[in-house]
Amino acid sequence: MIRTMSLRNTCVLAVSALALAACSNNGGQSGKDAGASSASTAMTAKPAASGGHVKLAYVEWSSCTAATNVVKAALEKKGYTVDAVSVSGAAMYSAIANGDADATVCAWLPTTQANYYAKTKDRLDNLGPNMQGTKLGLVVPDYVSIDSIEQLKANADKFDDRIVGIDPGAGEMDLTEKVIKQYGLPLKLVSGSGATMTAALKNAIDNKKWIVVTGWTPHWMWARWKLKYLADPKNIYGDSENIDTLVRKGFKQADPGAYAVLDAFHWTAGDMQQVMAAAREPGSDPASAAKKWVAANSDKVDAWTGKAAAQQ
Repeated sequence: MIRTMSLRNTCVLAVSALALAACSNNGGQSGKDAGASSASTAMTAKPAASGGHVKLAYVEWSSCTAATNVVKAALEKKGYTVDAVSVSGAAMYSAIANGDADATVCAWLPTTQANYYAKTKDRLDNLGPNMQGTKLGLVVPDYVSIDSIEQLKANADKFDDRIVGIDPGAGEMDLTEKVIKQYGLPLKLVSGSGATMTAALKNAIDNKKWIVVTGWTPHWMWARWKLKYLADPKNIYGDSENIDTLVRKGFKQADPGAYAVLDAFHWTAGDMQQVMAAAREPGSDPASAAKKWVAANSDKVDAWTGKAAAQQ
């Protein structure tokens, strides 16, 4: 599964032309936390191709970027040409539903992206979870002496009267607006990107200041800093979630081999953490980190791609 002062470019889904204009969600995001731009190419106005060419749509969160690049590398290992295109959350669902993309491995359900899914689920095939037990909510450094969202109200000034968020179109941001309303919090939700959120978190921790951000698991920030979730007594963020794989209707018939890989793809939060951490190492990026992980985990990857061979 990450999110006013927006630093993102606008991604527009040109429905009238059935074209998806791909752009970066995080205009100010560093290459380490951004998607592999070299792997991303613009969508065309043609329906999603089959027969060796797969188009993956994803939101440029660290978790989604890691998963998409791993699946891309696995498919390329089987000889597929893969375009990985970063879009907004709403555009990701619309692109697959409209046939402008083949699939995504980044559907946070049943809560975070519930609105997008409800509008498009009749035009999608949900292959089920590729990862289970994810979580999202409000996160603070462990030195912050409150433990519940309810306590934010009396301590708003210590947090500069704001909650640092992510992409304005992210499902987590909608949930956080509900949190502010239902808990009666005198804090403003500030949007930006996954990168601006972690930059603000780093700056606050370096200076031992109080900060509250929209966070999720898995994410590399948990390995870097000592953090904690604030309890959510009203359960607005919901219980643990899954990350599902979605494909366009008819994709199974159009390309059963690629469909089989996507259907077999599953991994753990620990796997994802490895890829995210490697992507942040000096001289690395999400694409190269994913390729190295695929090479180092051949048994696991072969279990996914072996299903494709049986379909070809």
